[in-house]
Amino acid sequence: MEGVRWALAAALATALVALAAAVAGWARRRARYVRLVDQMPGPLALPLLGSVVTLIATKRQDLFQVFDGRTRKYWPVMRTWKGPMADIHLSSARDIEVILGSTTHIDKSSLYSFIRPWLGEGLLTSTGNKWHSHRKLITPTFHFKILDSFLEVFAENSQILVESMEKEVGNTGGFDVYPYITLCTLDIICETAMGSQINAQRGGHSDYVRAIYDISECALERVMRPWLYPDCVFRRSGTGKRFHQHLATLHGFTTKVIQERKIFLKNNSSATADENKDDFGVKRRLAFLDLLLEASKGGTVLSDEDIREEVDTFMFEGHDTTSAGICWTLFLLGTHRQVQEKVAEELQAIFQGSDRPPSMQDLAEMKYLERVIKETLRLYPSVPIIGRHVTQDVQIGNYTIPAGCDVTVHIYHVHRNPEYFPEPEKFDPDNFLPERVQGRHPYAYIPFSAGSRNCIGQKFALLEEKVVLSMLLRRYSFQALDKAEDLKLMGELILRPWGGLRLRATRRAT
Repeated sequence: MEGVRWALAAALATALVALAAAVAGWARRRARYVRLVDQMPGPLALPLLGSVVTLIATKRQDLFQVFDGRTRKYWPVMRTWKGPMADIHLSSARDIEVILGSTTHIDKSSLYSFIRPWLGEGLLTSTGNKWHSHRKLITPTFHFKILDSFLEVFAENSQILVESMEKEVGNTGGFDVYPYITLCTLDIICETAMGSQINAQRGGHSDYVRAIYDISECALERVMRPWLYPDCVFRRSGTGKRFHQHLATLHGFTTKVIQERKIFLKNNSSATADENKDDFGVKRRLAFLDLLLEASKGGTVLSDEDIREEVDTFMFEGHDTTSAGICWTLFLLGTHRQVQEKVAEELQAIFQGSDRPPSMQDLAEMKYLERVIKETLRLYPSVPIIGRHVTQDVQIGNYTIPAGCDVTVHIYHVHRNPEYFPEPEKFDPDNFLPERVQGRHPYAYIPFSAGSRNCIGQKFALLEEKVVLSMLLRRYSFQALDKAEDLKLMGELILRPWGGLRLRATRRAT
């Protein structure tokens, strides 16, 4: 019996020693982590609560101004604390290249987990082997010929937009252009991604449209309320309950479309060209979903869940981003009327007064409009920040970012570096003349991110914006009713103005 007691005592002592060693090891690692992070400049951080607590009382429409002030004050490297977790903010092209140009630092930051219930492990949120294999599989779906097949969808929905906006002509008080553009881009992405017409511009599928908008709002509310970070708390909150209600709507719709599309493709796999038409004799269009289904026959490559995650990801990434880009372009053209007239002259030279939809050749000739779009994305990048999570130490200049930190890349601020853009606040499409682009740091302009995880849909987005803008600007002339300096920016998931963008539209002389 005495021997058993000694054995138990020895085992307990060993366990306590091991526990003490583990705690001591954790304490050393934690002390190093805090020491390395706090060597970097940054705002006041309170024990346990971090830097976020100082923002809780800030009005939503004022948050971007606070972030902007902080970033400019501590440029080019700043640290903040989200409770016990550090976030390192980078605004220099050279520093950003270290992160985005790496094939190692590809994990997304912790805040992306808030949209993972919606997007699952799609291209935006996945990592490791799954991300590599899906990226390799999906890249060919953005081939030039496939993008060419989408032009008809772009043009048809743009024409509905042009006709819808007709009622605003003569409205001297102006109108908010945002609702018009967002419904148009939603129609476009639904048809090109899923092959499903939801007719959002004409009031169709209102539940799905509302869910698309509201679920993003719920995610943003969670970001700004640290007490909602734990899943167990979020699920029981009012915001969490709304989030999951919308989630059921979105997933239900996407799943239904996938099943219907699989049945259609199975029934029409051997159809002739004449048979592969709808009830009105119109040739059925290929959609992104069809390409995924074709690549995953038998479930050996992509499961139904994989496909839903990728389709939901494209719905999320390909809708708000392009609508923001188009709206900001119209605002800047409405502010700089001489630039707008140069765009109109280019379009007149291409179309000679015709209202026909643009071809791929027409779009290639829109050199000046493309420079306008690129300059717009410099000043107002649709996605103002992106985040990564580093799993090993990273050297940035004189600082060491320890493993376990989130890293936030400030696209909005790197685009305003006078080293690369001498008049950073000036709207100047000539910033993208070939001779100015040549020699510029490759990470000085990154509206679609950069490196291996750059936006797979950037060509799609640029073509869509060209089609929508060219059709609008052939019919209307726009005047902005707000000044840039008076706008309050909201740098959340998407860079948008608080209260919308007010324009006045007049019909162009024919």
